[in-house]
Amino acid sequence: MKKLFLLLPLAFLSCYQAERDCKDFKTGTFEFTTEVDGVKKTTTFVRTENQEIDFYDGKADTASIRWVNDCEYIVQKLHPKNMAERKAIAMKILTTSKNSYTFEFGIVGSAAKQKGTVTKIK
Repeated sequence: MKKLFLLLPLAFLSCYQAERDCKDFKTGTFEFTTEVDGVKKTTTFVRTENQEIDFYDGKADTASIRWVNDCEYIVQKLHPKNMAERKAIAMKILTTSKNSYTFEFGIVGSAAKQKGTVTKIK
């Protein structure tokens, strides 16, 4: 009987699924903050259905977007400055909330992934 009481909460936890309503985040203006060499840096970007313009450190950079499904897309810089920038980035929205989403990203074909959170500002 004691085992049943221990397993019952686990059964409810396994039924919980994080919210993932990605359609609201396909287009708009967003912010992403990360730490680079101990300093917090913020990138603002504007995304349309097929293009993204990033504003970082006073510079703008444009990339094409190809949506795989409502929650996954591929980003490819339009004007890469080096070989590293030529590589496409796979983006996957993991969870969403009212005005933000958590995502993972990595170079297409690579197992290495990083995570972050983006806030929609418009």
